[in-house]
Amino acid sequence: MVHILQSPAWAQFQQSIGHRVIQAAGPGWRYLATVEGGSAGRYLYCPYGPEADSPQAFDRALEDLVARAKTHRCWFVRVEPVNGHTVDGLETPEASLRRRGLKRSPRQVQPGHTQVIDLRRDTKDLLKDMKSTNRNLYRNIHKKGVSIERSEDPQDIRYLLAFLEDTAKRRNFHRQQDDYLRAVAESLMPVGAASLYLAKLEGEPIAASLVYDSPDTRTYAHAAMDRAHRKLSAGIPLVVTMIMDAKEKGLTWFDLFGTAPEGAGPEHEWHGFTAFKKSFGGEPVSYPGTWDLPVSRVGYTVYSGARAAREALSTAQTKLREMHTTKETS
Repeated sequence: MVHILQSPAWAQFQQSIGHRVIQAAGPGWRYLATVEGGSAGRYLYCPYGPEADSPQAFDRALEDLVARAKTHRCWFVRVEPVNGHTVDGLETPEASLRRRGLKRSPRQVQPGHTQVIDLRRDTKDLLKDMKSTNRNLYRNIHKKGVSIERSEDPQDIRYLLAFLEDTAKRRNFHRQQDDYLRAVAESLMPVGAASLYLAKLEGEPIAASLVYDSPDTRTYAHAAMDRAHRKLSAGIPLVVTMIMDAKEKGLTWFDLFGTAPEGAGPEHEWHGFTAFKKSFGGEPVSYPGTWDLPVSRVGYTVYSGARAAREALSTAQTKLREMHTTKETS
């Protein structure tokens, strides 16, 4: 799988929003990274990378990342390898990364667990792997006056933004900012690296979803719907259509992007979405997660301490607000 976050189109997008992008490659390895942070400390972030085809190639990629980090005065490198590049069958991915000097990041950035559908299978087998409800809605949603359309017009992102804003207010969760998603649409949609899918009831959008396309993988990135029409469940045939279109486009994988690990409870951030995503079939995939490789040990210690202090202050402020709210309502 070539993830969108390691693609040339993503590099172009990151540059368009002002990020310093670093791309490098060597025998058996490649990566895309961005310089992140500010006055509190800078670091080099490599989402779902570096990509490497062997433990030795992975080591060379890390060496190059460290060298680039020093050039850009970064205190550490933050990576998300898709495997642990173990050297034998006994070493765990986590042990392999720790042996190389990496430390588990205090902040897990991209999802460490997901559900991936193999699009090389026959269409009938893809549908058979889904819940019967999903298949029936996909085949019959048009009888309820709902159509599914794909848009390549960046201006249509406004429909998704409106649905996301309404959902965020009702469920009290943080979402990507409008300016960021508009920039995504303006950069990626014209080059075929992103598409917006709309479910429409008698011509009016009632659900929207944004997907990203790398050379071989479609990633289910953002979705929301109009609560007034939730009983139509238009989001389900919307996803099935995106899967079928990805297969027709010749892509190999459909990444549902973000699930809770097996056995996780309601406290996990992806718990509420996991059953929905798994209802479309596919297989669970796990990654080692987000890891940091210190370049300046003193700088990394300072950065980690400052982050811990900010989180402690934020937690204390949240508890005070909750106590104040409880007093007002009691």
